[in-house]
Amino acid sequence: MAMSDTINYGAQSAEMSEYCEDGTARALALGNRGPIRWDSNGQLHTDILDAYRAIGFYVFTDVLDKAELDDLERDLHDVLARAPKSRYSDVDALNRPALGSQLKGKNLGWVAPLSDPLGGTQRSAGRHPVKMYEPEVPSEAPEAVLQIVLGSLQFSDAHLRLYGHPALLRVAEAIHGEDFVPFNEAIWIKHPYLGGSVAWHQDGTTQWHRPDFDEDTHGFNFMAQLYGCDAANGLWVLPGSHVGPADIPALCEVSGSERLKDAVPLICAPGDVAICNRQAVHGSFANTSPKPRVTFNFGFHRRSSVLGVTGNGIHSEEAIYDDARIAERSKVIGYAISARSARFPQETPYAYLPQAGQRFDWNEDARADISDYNLLDLGI
Repeated sequence: MAMSDTINYGAQSAEMSEYCEDGTARALALGNRGPIRWDSNGQLHTDILDAYRAIGFYVFTDVLDKAELDDLERDLHDVLARAPKSRYSDVDALNRPALGSQLKGKNLGWVAPLSDPLGGTQRSAGRHPVKMYEPEVPSEAPEAVLQIVLGSLQFSDAHLRLYGHPALLRVAEAIHGEDFVPFNEAIWIKHPYLGGSVAWHQDGTTQWHRPDFDEDTHGFNFMAQLYGCDAANGLWVLPGSHVGPADIPALCEVSGSERLKDAVPLICAPGDVAICNRQAVHGSFANTSPKPRVTFNFGFHRRSSVLGVTGNGIHSEEAIYDDARIAERSKVIGYAISARSARFPQETPYAYLPQAGQRFDWNEDARADISDYNLLDLGI
């Protein structure tokens, strides 16, 4: 299917199709994709680190096998079945208590079809300064569609097990040191023909001016792709934009629209896992294509970036992140490693240094222990 057959942007369809085709070609030429590789000393290959640090993202190919993808898909269907039957409902389609309805935290984010609810507003600390184009909505579209499931490790054992993936945790260690800490986790859903956009932004909000600032200060996100993604339904990233604060309105003005001229899309097959620097300018366009995109997100920080720091109040209530807060939020790493070991006993589990000597068993008591765990997200 040609890109022009998947883009329905009204009078802008031709320009958007060309933009997507050009962006895809640029993305595939960057040289920042391939399997996770280790050198002779068992360290993440310097080619990968160098490309990630220069460009701001990397696509790890063929990370997840069919068994794991099947687990994730089953849990996705369960999450969607348990979700509220409409945006403001407390029950699901079978009139059962809806997913998250008995929790304190915000777990579900909805969006009007093909809309951009954040761009040009002061929401999320005003970090989405430019509104994205909103295509015409199909006449049969619902009032809203589910776009994000937050605190997703408490709803999906498959996502929890993915969180404990030993190779990915070794990558986190390679970037942030063996005492790395969590950020947050989510399932992003771009519904075919209906998925809303996420306006261009940089995730980091609090640490741009610290004396030891560098390209890793605000952490990164892993983005595991269930069905794959492309220019029409995937995330776009502006290469090299992670080295400091960006003037997004100026970038759009130079580009002549919100189609940033040097940005590239994530091009992923099912089972690929992208790693994206949170400081990179990134966003996504409304999904008018027939292809869904489901991304299992989970991010990590360097411990020194969050210890003693006041959070940004976007992902959890503003608070100072002390050792106790970080240790409590990090429990999910231990539980994830335990859950994964039970499902994939042939793997060598990752050993997380800050939890050395502690025991974490994934069981019903542990499930209760992580209820509302995302109230402790470490957002900077």
